[in-house]
Amino acid sequence: MIRAAIALFFAILAVPAHAIDIQEVTSPGGIKAWLVQDDSIPFAAISFNFRGGASLDPPGKRGAINLMTATLEEGAGPLDSTQFAQAAEDLGARMSFDVGDDALTVSLRTLTENRDQAADLLGQALTQPRFDGDAVDRVRAQVQAIIRAEATDPQAIAAKEMARQAWGDHPYATSINGTAESVAALSRQDLVAAKNRVLARDRVVVGAAGDITPEELGPLLDRILGGLPAEGTAPLPQDAQLQLTGGVTVIDWDSPQTIVSFAGPGLHIDDPDYFAAFVADHILGGGGFSSRLMDEIREKRGLTYGIGTALASGLYGQTWQGGMAGSNATTGQAVELIRQEWDRMAEGVSQQELQDAKTYLTGEYPLRWDGNGKIAGILAGMQLAGFPIDYPNTRNDRVEAVTAEDVQRVAERLLRSDQLRFVLVGRPEGIESTDGPAQTDSDQALRRQPEPEPALN
Repeated sequence: MIRAAIALFFAILAVPAHAIDIQEVTSPGGIKAWLVQDDSIPFAAISFNFRGGASLDPPGKRGAINLMTATLEEGAGPLDSTQFAQAAEDLGARMSFDVGDDALTVSLRTLTENRDQAADLLGQALTQPRFDGDAVDRVRAQVQAIIRAEATDPQAIAAKEMARQAWGDHPYATSINGTAESVAALSRQDLVAAKNRVLARDRVVVGAAGDITPEELGPLLDRILGGLPAEGTAPLPQDAQLQLTGGVTVIDWDSPQTIVSFAGPGLHIDDPDYFAAFVADHILGGGGFSSRLMDEIREKRGLTYGIGTALASGLYGQTWQGGMAGSNATTGQAVELIRQEWDRMAEGVSQQELQDAKTYLTGEYPLRWDGNGKIAGILAGMQLAGFPIDYPNTRNDRVEAVTAEDVQRVAERLLRSDQLRFVLVGRPEGIESTDGPAQTDSDQALRRQPEPEPALN
């Protein structure tokens, strides 16, 4: 669930290599959009984000919005599932429908010459979905297969348990897929009701890029969205209150290795300390082989093939989280090292670490602005997160402005190992579930052995 939030915010934190000219467009019907016009090829992309996403599931019907979203392309208006797919193929148009905890996302990619017909087809999918019984049953079976697969996937088990502990009775606490029982009980009427909860004009933000002018985009938006209700039938979600406590949860799983998931308090993307945390995360665990956790746990000791962290900045709740996998015999040692590195960030970072992080963060992300589809998605995501329209041209300045003192301040504020919850799926030796920081057999071994073991590589 939170993975979707991580992907979204990594995408919108991208910055182009040159100034981006974003135009704000308002359709005759009042729908606002951000546009990057580029007529170099006869192609355009439009991305629609509807606020609330799967968090707007009605009580007792978890999974309804996910099933509804997956069925939108299974026929609309006079076209059944096969006819709808054929019509899109004949136009050379690509449509995608996806949903996460924070937003339902619809994307359209179309050639300029077929733009109006593609818009009409997408408009039918959003306003006149058929929800035919055979199509619903086919998609329902696919969702049920995913639910069954997740029940035997230790990574999914760890993620679900962490979400349950983190978010209490908020929708973030449960999977957008629902349960086998809740999905089996969903009717066509439930899908119609789910559509009306989230697909409404007051919920949408729009990004567009490519061969389309502001004068052309406005009427096209009304053509696609004009048939939607003005308002959704469900209120937007309330902010979630993080309920994680420090300690360890062990879920027994017959495997030679343990999946390790860990999380603590995060911060909203509009928090004044967000960019300091963004840089700090790169140094701690988000920077791959250049991160402290990778160096200490993989390179020096060979306890895992890989470990990473990320700021999971959902719209309604935030964590600072990470994960790895390692042998049952050494998981306790790895857990203690993670705690030590979590706390060590508050002691400060070197100027070299800071400069290396900035160089990477300001240099790599322009690669994400390499196509109209990506640009449209980023523009919609920026609006969803509440970023200003000039953000792409100021983002690097915000990264460069982060100081070592800023990193230390945000680490002192958020990176406390006594607030870090671990969920371990496996049979880790010498470590058991606790309410607070666990005392493991590996703790004493670490204190007796200050010199790191040789790395496997």
